[in-house]
Amino acid sequence: MRVFPAIDLINQQCVRLKQGDYNVQTIYGNPVEMANEWVKEGASFLHIVDLDAIKGDYSKNFGVIKQMIEEVSIPVQVGGGVRNIERINELLDIGVDRVILGTVAVKDPDFVKDVVERFGGEKIIVSVDARNGYVATDGWIEISNLKAIEFAYKLQKAGIQSIVYTDIAKDGMLQGPNLEALFQMNNLTELEVIASGGVTSIEDIRELSKANIYGAIVGKALYEGKISLLEIMKEPSIC
Repeated sequence: MRVFPAIDLINQQCVRLKQGDYNVQTIYGNPVEMANEWVKEGASFLHIVDLDAIKGDYSKNFGVIKQMIEEVSIPVQVGGGVRNIERINELLDIGVDRVILGTVAVKDPDFVKDVVERFGGEKIIVSVDARNGYVATDGWIEISNLKAIEFAYKLQKAGIQSIVYTDIAKDGMLQGPNLEALFQMNNLTELEVIASGGVTSIEDIRELSKANIYGAIVGKALYEGKISLLEIMKEPSIC
């Protein structure tokens, strides 16, 4: 299983939110320094979310993202406010390995098909963000009538290969992931499922690995010292 240290960006700073609430954020400093630290501790992939871009400010963190990619020697996947072909091209051009789609994938299924045809299913990931089993959009503010598993089936049919599955109620709470929902998503689809939200301990990582979950994003638990990336990377099933 692959572990993705998370770097969320607001105003060129590394931050963590609680359940996606911009009003409840903790700042952890320089994101470029954090990226280098996670690489030093053994990370093989980084997960970056531009929280300012979600609100429409695409330029604020772009230079920082570019600098991180230039300084680290591992692949980077980036999401946050990706709504058009131009933005995807912009990110791929600076060396982003995989681009993550969010709300646009829910509201414009034809766009998903288009970008898969243009860039390939391996270059485009979709973030499936759910509350009580239903897909959330617009920075987790709106809850749709679309069930997460139904959305996943549509993405698979469109040619998407990987998804990031986030249980919003677990995000930033340090209470463990929603294993039941993740196992269902993994068992009922052919998608590579990346677990996000609530991963707090080595035991969480082991449970996900046992269930053949493709990957796990670890955020607040790393920054708060609840879990060590050095220890995670010693696990025989982790890469």
